[in-house]
Amino acid sequence: MRDRQFKLKPFSPTQAPSNLELNTRISQDQQQLKITYQLHGDLAQLLLPTPTGQPQRKNDLWQTTCFEFFLAVFNAPEYWEFNLAPTGDWNVYSFYQYRRNMKEANNFSNLPLRILNHDSSRYELQTEINLHSIIAGNISLEIALTTVIADKNSNVSYWAINHPGSEADFHRRDGFILLS
Repeated sequence: MRDRQFKLKPFSPTQAPSNLELNTRISQDQQQLKITYQLHGDLAQLLLPTPTGQPQRKNDLWQTTCFEFFLAVFNAPEYWEFNLAPTGDWNVYSFYQYRRNMKEANNFSNLPLRILNHDSSRYELQTEINLHSIIAGNISLEIALTTVIADKNSNVSYWAINHPGSEADFHRRDGFILLS
């Protein structure tokens, strides 16, 4: 099993809540991928709703606090967008190429999400997926780890490992990194 850790940065530090830190950890073992998001700081200023108890597949989760990741097969135009809301709601979309032919990925009937920690200064969310649902075999993958953070003043900030463009755009493949 391989573990990798990354620090996510806001696209615009002046629009992000102050004293907030967002780290991610990826563990991959064969076809199992586990991603953990670790948020540290003054969380009282953020919109982090509690889990509903009955997670549902929903659209537009990225319009408020949403933990996301994008997966792609290396050197292929297709990719998938995974959305995880603190409420437990989720969605997975597939794209044929950059922002084209978006549709819900029916390979998933749920997206398991666990809140590992939640107090006034620390929040940890984790998901684990079986990659066999979307790809077959041991092939090289690219990933973009991203998060949308909304605060109680209706400000929204966009976090990623890197932001290659002049606007926050999580779909840009030059913002993905090689996973395997």
